[in-house]
Amino acid sequence: MPLPSSTVENYLKTIYKAQSAQRDRARLVPMGHLAQALGVVPGTATTMIKALAESGLVDYEPYAGVRLTPSGEKLAALVLRRHRLMELFLVKVLGMSWAEVHDEAERLEHAASDKLIDRIDTMLGRPATDPHGDPIPDSSGSVVTRDYPTLLTCPLGDRVVLTRVTDQDATFLRFLEGNSLKPGQALRVETRDDAADQVVVRGKSNRQITIGMRAAAKLQVAPAKPEG
Repeated sequence: MPLPSSTVENYLKTIYKAQSAQRDRARLVPMGHLAQALGVVPGTATTMIKALAESGLVDYEPYAGVRLTPSGEKLAALVLRRHRLMELFLVKVLGMSWAEVHDEAERLEHAASDKLIDRIDTMLGRPATDPHGDPIPDSSGSVVTRDYPTLLTCPLGDRVVLTRVTDQDATFLRFLEGNSLKPGQALRVETRDDAADQVVVRGKSNRQITIGMRAAAKLQVAPAKPEG
């Protein structure tokens, strides 16, 4: 069975990510949101969504929105699997910066066969997450997602580990890299100041780092293992 076109894959992936960001994953993704995320006019998005609905990959409700069917969700998850494994391969094997791999993976994800992706997965030790902490679906399209707190919602003073960065803008990632704020890094949130729009954390080498609240909301964390 041939792979869907890159355009179809991009639509499915974008809907999948939009659904995942919603508290209720069964809720429809608004067509305006989808068109904006894909950088197309609403009419173009509607034409493609109607074609995907005819193929059984999405459920479309005019003037309301769209959601993936089970078969569409599986295909979208497999696209994300290829993308995230490619990102990890580019970082771990080729030594590229995590801030520059997204665009490369966007191109490679549509060309890579499932056989190649499975070989990369095996070589990397079947990793659970990509360089940004995003979960990697398995070869059946299943994915384990966890609802982590962020630097805005975790307890003050507790030792936590940065687990996921939800914004992959290259400039933002370079800022995080320059401040040693990458997945796996242990941190403590010392203060939050709404009036000053800042969060102060204590990070690597006991370094104090100040970031804005909007940035802090994009950094998910988990409780750290006890020291000692």
